[in-house]
Amino acid sequence: MTEATDRRRPRRLARIALVCAVAAVVVLAFTGPRGLLVLLAELVGLAVTAVGVWWVITRRGLPRLAGAVLAVGAPVAVVVLAYDAEVALLAAVAVVLWLAGLACGRAALRAARPPRPMPVRETPPPRRPVLIMNPKSGGGKVERFDLVRRAEELGARVVLLDPAAPQDVTELARRAVAEGADLLGVAGGDGTQALVAAVAAEHDLPFLVVSAGTRNHFAMDLGLDRADPATCLDALRDGVELAVDLGRVGDRTFVNTVSFGAYAQIVQSPGYRDAKTATALDALPDLLQGEAGPALTARADDRRIDAPQALLVSNNPYAAPDPADLGRRPSLDGGVLGVLGVRVDDAAQAAELALRGERAAGLTLLSARRVTVQADVPEIPVAVDGEALTLPTPVVCTLLPRALRVRVPRDRPGADPDRQARAHRLDWRDITRLALDRAPAAGGRP
Repeated sequence: MTEATDRRRPRRLARIALVCAVAAVVVLAFTGPRGLLVLLAELVGLAVTAVGVWWVITRRGLPRLAGAVLAVGAPVAVVVLAYDAEVALLAAVAVVLWLAGLACGRAALRAARPPRPMPVRETPPPRRPVLIMNPKSGGGKVERFDLVRRAEELGARVVLLDPAAPQDVTELARRAVAEGADLLGVAGGDGTQALVAAVAAEHDLPFLVVSAGTRNHFAMDLGLDRADPATCLDALRDGVELAVDLGRVGDRTFVNTVSFGAYAQIVQSPGYRDAKTATALDALPDLLQGEAGPALTARADDRRIDAPQALLVSNNPYAAPDPADLGRRPSLDGGVLGVLGVRVDDAAQAAELALRGERAAGLTLLSARRVTVQADVPEIPVAVDGEALTLPTPVVCTLLPRALRVRVPRDRPGADPDRQARAHRLDWRDITRLALDRAPAAGGRP
């Protein structure tokens, strides 16, 4: 492909995306009043569903039951209306065109702003690696994937945590360093990963992540195989190093996120681990209506966030704006914190959030190098990589740029930058700029 053709490709893809999007609208218009009625019903149904969900999480008793009926009944009613209006075929064509437009739009943005893979560094294999493994993590993945035997066959010494006796993971890591370890690793959850990562960074040792936790967010963003954690051990014999950022909250390190507000309050409950949904539903009405929990104020660099009900600070920004599904972080070495704040006071604002997404007034999306959280009490609950803590206010979050040397297998299934880019948000304003032969806005998101 010539350089000129390469430059034209984003523009062509953007124009195809716009044509598909317009065609989808035209097809809907051909359905006549019935099709437009269905489209309107879909928008109303989305808003009604959001209102129903809002009642479910902020009410108890009959109002909660009514909210559940709305949340389930609204989309069912839209489907029934589309069937009765006899526009199902044209609606399907419109959906296909719209999806084609989305695919071309994402491809255009990827071509215009090629994703930057994290640089890797060649280093010799470790001679005295030490891996700390939690046998309970991930529902018993350490035993299920025979990780202890496999690690020892590759020359690692394994420290197996005792589920019956709580142990100081940080102290175990420090002891391993004192005994001559030249690599520290963890097979466990992200909270345990963060504790050992702090020791590795302090001593400038490589750190190995084994995706044996439940969700493995850190492993996912490193491109590691979450389905088979044993493949992470390949880094012991044939690996490369990444230099990634480490988050700091107070004197604690985090690899993923720090949460304040509603979620941080809920994870403090003794019953949360065994009954997460029931515990959340019991606590959310009081938390979201301001009848429980401290009043928070945050400052992200020079931006102020007033009274967020939930605030999430991440080690590098996540790609998606949806508070329920953040997606993944395209980069772990960008040197900035991601900040997501949510403030929804009533059903109307919940509906706005459903309809407008990241542009809703109740959603704040920022990036910053320093985040300070103040409260009307001397201590507040904080969830650090999912672990429940209580920290004195003000709570300060910062980032240590490229402070952690992470040793990863040379071949990682999620390391393809194009695959990472597919998780990014699509902004139709950038698509339009590309189609008009203009550069996407600075800082635009793929």
